[in-house]
Amino acid sequence: MKNVISRMKSTAGFSIIDMVAVMAVIATVSAMAIPQTMGALDSMRLGMSVRDVERELQFARLKSVSTNRPMRVRFDCPSAGKIRVVEVIGTSAAPDAKDANTWDRCNETTFPYSPTGADQSRLTRPNNDGAIRTVYTGTTFSGTGNQTLEFWPNGTVHTACQAACDTSGTQIATLTLTLTRKSKTKNITVNGLGKILQDR
Repeated sequence: MKNVISRMKSTAGFSIIDMVAVMAVIATVSAMAIPQTMGALDSMRLGMSVRDVERELQFARLKSVSTNRPMRVRFDCPSAGKIRVVEVIGTSAAPDAKDANTWDRCNETTFPYSPTGADQSRLTRPNNDGAIRTVYTGTTFSGTGNQTLEFWPNGTVHTACQAACDTSGTQIATLTLTLTRKSKTKNITVNGLGKILQDR
């Protein structure tokens, strides 16, 4: 009986020193891995935000061409980190006064989004406003200077104007939109011909 008890004591398990040593190794490995994992997660979220913004720019261009209506892309609309594609109510050369008011055009209650585009009456424009899109929290836009980009039915990109506009002189050359998240940055480049490129 004494032999059985002594054998059970010798194979009982880990000592407290063994467990503390294992916990110390796990804590050290975790301390090294977590910052890299968080950095990779931030990069992934920034990449997703860049793709979302690029998609909205492509949507504005395609919607403008397909509906033969100028479309505007508004950044930080209605608040930081949000973007919305809206149809120009007037014309490119003489936009309606409502187009100047960013808050109203960014308000989905005043100017609702209709995924079906059911209302196509010229008397009740806009008919093609997009939904408000939100990029990942903590992602900011820069490089636009709060600029609103306007896509025309011929596929070109212009700076939006609100007075009597010179329809030949507002086409942009090249604009670089920078998205930043926790010191990481990625760019989207848009040229006047409507070509949209993102960093890989």
